Amino acid sequence: MTAADIPSTSTTSISTTRETKLRLGALTALVIGSMVGSGVFSLPQNMAAGAGPLAIMIGWAITAVGMLALVFVYQSLATRKPDLDAGPYAYAKAGFGPFIGFNSAWGYWISAWVGNVSYAVVVFSALSYFVPAFGDGNTWQAVLGASVLLWVIHFLVMAGVRQAAVVNMIVTVAKIAPIVLFIGVVLVAFKVDIFKADFTGLGNAGLGSIMNQVRSTMLVTLWVFIGIEGASVFSARAERRKDIATATVLGFFTCLALYALVSLLSVGILSQPDLAALKNPSMAGVLEAVVGRWGAVLINLALVISVIGAFLSWMLLAAEVPHVAGRDGTMPKFFGRENARGVPVTSLLITNVLVQVFLIITLFAQSTYQALFYIASAAILVPYIFSGAYAAKLAITGESYLAGENRTGPMLIGLLATVYGLWLVYAAGLSYLFMCAILYAPGTVFFVWARKERGERVFHPVEAVLAAALVAVGLYAAYAMWTGAVSAL
Repeated sequence: MTAADIPSTSTTSISTTRETKLRLGALTALVIGSMVGSGVFSLPQNMAAGAGPLAIMIGWAITAVGMLALVFVYQSLATRKPDLDAGPYAYAKAGFGPFIGFNSAWGYWISAWVGNVSYAVVVFSALSYFVPAFGDGNTWQAVLGASVLLWVIHFLVMAGVRQAAVVNMIVTVAKIAPIVLFIGVVLVAFKVDIFKADFTGLGNAGLGSIMNQVRSTMLVTLWVFIGIEGASVFSARAERRKDIATATVLGFFTCLALYALVSLLSVGILSQPDLAALKNPSMAGVLEAVVGRWGAVLINLALVISVIGAFLSWMLLAAEVPHVAGRDGTMPKFFGRENARGVPVTSLLITNVLVQVFLIITLFAQSTYQALFYIASAAILVPYIFSGAYAAKLAITGESYLAGENRTGPMLIGLLATVYGLWLVYAAGLSYLFMCAILYAPGTVFFVWARKERGERVFHPVEAVLAAALVAVGLYAAYAMWTGAVSAL
């Protein structure tokens, strides 16, 4: 998930009149910084929890293809539809109507604020290395600490605090340097015999088939790339706009290499069962096994600094999504309110109240960091799927294409991104899809609210059927989880 280097998405965040422009190297660094967040620090345990080395390798290969297709989709749409600048949900709305567009905005918002809950949990999980009472980040002490952190940052944002270059520099160094050090140290200590001991993972009956193992890695790999669509916000800073595409691809492959190395090299240090038993951030446990206590201290401190910075950025982003949607009529108008400093006060307050509620839920449900980011990853699939579908639709219809311009490649890329998103829906599993249905269903009320505010027809026939189905599935999912027919998270 993106971290503290993402500029504010407000209209004043990027000046197009600055004399200093960013070259390819700087743009690539910004793209990398926008993707590297908390997820990489927990990759060893998150991946090994459900898969052996072979399945992990296959999972990264599928992710490389699917996410690269999504990268190309957002690059293409940014070029062909420059007027649609209100976020990924704008593509869904333009291509498939208001209700699909609304649910894309709603899902993106859910993903952002649930992701913030996971940030708060993993910060105190890391701090538990020094204060054991924080446990896995879901004890009452951890929830209390996370709540204080949440509202301190909230009031800083309310005062108009955005991002400082010094803070961003510290956060970037805190993220990248320990990861590079980890890879270097673990590469030297890597043991082939441990890596090969149960290469297929089939020796552990609890992991299931290779296919089941690969499925278990999918939401983990998606989580660490969430935010890749935000790279286009750097376009106004580019010395040459064509460098945006190059920087995005370079940043993507750099992060892919970092992520894959962290997860695969770890399997050559500790066995799959040992990795799966580590608490998060699991990179700390792996490095401690190699160099001793100082390795764990380094990783835990790096994660705390990184995630607090990321928490600030994603608090802004989580509030900005409904704020922009409220201003363009996709969501009710009250989401679009600002204070004198341009801070989206209503959206920010509602977002952080929801984060607070979910923090309390983690106390009673004992929800872990992994469960929370699974929900966040599943929730963002709707805007991703319909972005890919919109790119494919443009290529099929020829809209925005010149006469004679090649459309086969863009069509295939759009379809590939769509299929990848649908595969992730399948990989998510019933529990996480049901949880997302419970979170999506109430959005229908706000959709009706927004349409009536604008004096527009609420539903077209197909949308009415979709809305009824969504509410029905949400109610059934809530019932199934309440009765235990489907396991709660």
